[in-house]
Parts: sequence; C-alpha cells; structure tokens
Amino acid sequence: MGREALAYADGLYNLARYLTRNESDAEDLVQETYTRAFNAAAQFTPGTNLKAWLFRILRNTFVSHYRRERHNPVTGGLDTVTPSLPPAADIGRQRDSIELDRLRKAASEDIERALMGLSEDGRTVILLDLEGLTEAETAQVLGCAVGTVKSRLSRARAALRQALRDWET
Repeated sequence: MGREALAYADGLYNLARYLTRNESDAEDLVQETYTRAFNAAAQFTPGTNLKAWLFRILRNTFVSHYRRERHNPVTGGLDTVTPSLPPAADIGRQRDSIELDRLRKAASEDIERALMGLSEDGRTVILLDLEGLTEAETAQVLGCAVGTVKSRLSRARAALRQALRDWET
C-alpha cells in the first residue's frame, strides 16, 4: 500500500492547497494525511479504492483541523517567490516568452481567484473531478450522496464559467 499511496501525493497536495489556501499548510495537511493513513493501514480493505480513501482522510483531517482552529485564525505566509525566466538566445523570443509568461500568470491568477471564490464544497468537488475521481468516488470521499455531488459539481462549474467569462473567445 505504501508506494501506491505515495503515487497520489500530487493530487492530495493540489486539493490541500486549495482547501488551506496556503502552501505550507497544504504540505502539513498532506503529511498529516499520510501519517493517519499509514497508522490506519489495517483498516484499509485491499482491492477497494485507495485514492478515494486517501482523499477522504485528507478532507476529514482538514475539517477536523478547521473546526479546532476556527476560533484562532492564522494568516498566510509570505509566498513571494516568483519563478525566473530561463535565459533566451534571441531577444525577440525572450520578449515573446515574457509576454506569454505574463499571460499565463494572469490566467492562472484568475483561475485561482475563481476557485477560491467557490465554497469549500465547490472547490473540493471541482478538484476531485480534476483528479479523475468519479462522482461515486467523490461521494465516498465527501460522505454524501452521488446526487449531492452532481448538484455541487454543476453549481461549481457554473460559478467558474461565470467568474471566468472574460476569458471566453
């Protein structure tokens, strides 16, 4: 189970990042998720969906932590590092690369802002959908009915379309 579980680290981090809204907290949440998963490995039934099980542990860990800490809010860290551009041989290509980088950054910021504008449930269903979980697996992770997942996903997608309507061509 160990190596197979580690294959889902990127997906778990992506969800944790959007739930916590902080890279450091997301890393801590993923670490706590793996700690809890390995401690509860005997409770996992081989042959069942390990990915959904891990995502459920992550979500439950986040909710538990949120409930404990909601009366003691912590502000985010200083995530001010910006990636540097690789050196380009041609000045024209470098300028095009810079412009393309700016466009990507603007789109990325708009998408992240739109995702963060969703409710926690909305962000969660969108990110689990992007991770490739089926609606049934997502329902298992969230502990709700498949119909609830479908309606949350529909509302979240509609909200994202509305928030990102300026990017339509």
